[in-house]
Amino acid sequence: MITRRTLMTAAGAVALAPAAAHAQRGPFWDQRAPMPWAIQEIYAAAWGDRIITAGGLAMTPEGFHVSDRTAVYDTRRDVWEEGPRLPEARHHPMIVVADSKPWALGGYRRSEHGDWTSTTDIWVLDGDWTPAGTMPAPQAETVGVEHAGRIHLIGGRAPLGAGDGGWNDQGDIAAHRVFNPGDARWEDAAPLPMARNSAAACGMGGAIWVAGGRTVESGGTGRLDRYDAAHDRWDTLAPIPPSPAAGRQVGGGLALGAIDGQLVAFGGEWFGSDNTSRQGGVFAETWIYDPLRDIWSEGPPMPTPRHGLAVATVGSGVYAIGGGAVVGGGQASAAVEVFST
Repeated sequence: MITRRTLMTAAGAVALAPAAAHAQRGPFWDQRAPMPWAIQEIYAAAWGDRIITAGGLAMTPEGFHVSDRTAVYDTRRDVWEEGPRLPEARHHPMIVVADSKPWALGGYRRSEHGDWTSTTDIWVLDGDWTPAGTMPAPQAETVGVEHAGRIHLIGGRAPLGAGDGGWNDQGDIAAHRVFNPGDARWEDAAPLPMARNSAAACGMGGAIWVAGGRTVESGGTGRLDRYDAAHDRWDTLAPIPPSPAAGRQVGGGLALGAIDGQLVAFGGEWFGSDNTSRQGGVFAETWIYDPLRDIWSEGPPMPTPRHGLAVATVGSGVYAIGGGAVVGGGQASAAVEVFST
């Protein structure tokens, strides 16, 4: 168990990082130590040389289990440790590191109304997870990015009306809200050009990039939007191509990272024609985006295709953590793999 002292101090003597299994040049995937437990519908953030994730979903014989556990990964030692538990179990809590501290924002909890009850809690990890205010409104299955010391929450889903407990009680939103950890104030920014949920995002080149996602009505989109914070403006760029293998558009539950001045998108799921997991699947493709040419190219496929996985970039690697190995919530994974160029 990670103690307050462990969390607040730097690691001591550190073993060498695992050697890459591939000597050839060019992009490749490599395995790392798996998580201590299998989990999906999670987010993660780089925390110095570590990666932190918390909450999530897993299937048990009794049904869906909503987790309150925190996991911290040391990328230098290839070692996982368990951190303080969340004050309450959550799935889809947004995890962002800002002001040198991890923050957990919103997500869904289990209530008498159902397993998809929206929350607006904000917690900060300062020894333990402690309350740090509330969000202006529910905003789950969103994307969260730290930029210039602030936390941007972009898109996602929120309750459509009085109901708030089932997946179908939620609708897509384009809201773009910005949180200042210094004074706990929120402000609105230019909304996402297309309302959607379960997209992926990261920062690169002074901009925020939002890729993929899906809508409740129409399914997946490979759309790529770039936010210029200095001018509060969005630009729409070349979309992620459809999967050659599945013949479907990359959509919800994918991951996005930045490395060597390029974006890397991978994973995600698609549903069948009846908008259920029947006849659906999980994407294996890795897509690499060159911002200078506005072009996507296909990279090596994921060793373990997944959706609802967490991602964080540390050093020269983009880490893919946990996620669902099959469409829907039926098979959570503990796999950890790193993409390098």
